[in-house]
Amino acid sequence: MLEKSFGLFFYLKQAKNQKNEKRYVYLRITVNGSHRELSIKRQWITDQWDSSLGRATGESEDVKKLNSYLELISCKVYQAKIKLIENSKPITAEGIKEVLLGADEKKHFIMAAFLEHNVQMQALVGLEVAAGTLTRYKTAYSHVGNFIKWKYKKNDIDVGDLNYEFITQFLFWLKSKKKCNHNTAIKYVGNFKKIVLECLRMGWLKKDPFIRFKTKRQEVIPVALTKGEILAISNKRFKIERIIHVRDIFLFCCYTGLAYIDVYNLKDSDITIGIDGEKWIITTRQKTNSFTRLPLLPPALKILAKYEKHPKCMSNGTVLPVLTNQKMNSYLKEIADTCGIKKNLTFHTARHTFATTVTLTNGVPIETVSKMLGHKSLKQTQHYAKIVDVKISEDMKQLKKRLELI
Repeated sequence: MLEKSFGLFFYLKQAKNQKNEKRYVYLRITVNGSHRELSIKRQWITDQWDSSLGRATGESEDVKKLNSYLELISCKVYQAKIKLIENSKPITAEGIKEVLLGADEKKHFIMAAFLEHNVQMQALVGLEVAAGTLTRYKTAYSHVGNFIKWKYKKNDIDVGDLNYEFITQFLFWLKSKKKCNHNTAIKYVGNFKKIVLECLRMGWLKKDPFIRFKTKRQEVIPVALTKGEILAISNKRFKIERIIHVRDIFLFCCYTGLAYIDVYNLKDSDITIGIDGEKWIITTRQKTNSFTRLPLLPPALKILAKYEKHPKCMSNGTVLPVLTNQKMNSYLKEIADTCGIKKNLTFHTARHTFATTVTLTNGVPIETVSKMLGHKSLKQTQHYAKIVDVKISEDMKQLKKRLELI
């Protein structure tokens, strides 16, 4: 609808049961003969008001303040008109009023945005999202929600209220209230950052609250088994069949570098004849969707052959009878205690052991190790090289002690 006539006018209006001499100041917006009214939340006396001009009269400071405020409101009306034009919306009295009151802008809330993200992510599990990734985002969602209740006493807050203080206080809350270590806390903040950046791209947020937020993960040297510890586990005789299975699968990963989820899903079709005529594992890592190609070492081949006819493997179409990650890690602690290994043994230790003790320590180039691990960049593999440096340092200390005895 085209705008043919336009006007705005301020007037005094008496409220019901109002007995004093003051009246509320109202604004009337008229477009094409149709008008809307709204209070500007100010009061003024009738004998100091010019009805024809719609302004206060006199020279006092209060008069100047009110008239200046009325001019400001007038400017906002014209800005509202411009906003309607820019958004290709018709210029109407109701439309201008909605812009002035903020009723035209849909509210967006951070927990609602986070929940929508997780719902969409759940629909992609098994396609391009790992189940573990969804679990981490669900945990991050829970942490953000609990933090908002703790700090703001609300279930949700407007996306527009996010700022640098929110981010820093969330990190503090994760460390102090949830007792998360530094790297875990940073991980949850990183999950939350993804949602914030999506809100920014949607135009719901004017400024990135992370723009001045700088923090780094603390470097953690991964735990890996030594050659002697691998042999101790290999040579130990266990009586319980389930523990034997866990031991074998763990050792298989020590010689292949596969992560838990990848060995859990490993099928006969993932094992093929490589360029050298030997058996290779050629598969895709679930966590990063990156390609993994690695030749199978004799100890790994021996374990595969052992479980070739295992009932669980035959029914599931997998090559090894892998239990849940929780159960595997529980049995591994028992295996470590039985073998006298003081390290905190988890299933992921096998992957670290392959990268260091089995490959890098034996002269396999870091570029080759990176490819076999399915890393997307060499930087991901470089922290394993530092473990090798630690081993070199320890060996040299032992050598110095021997030399002192000569």
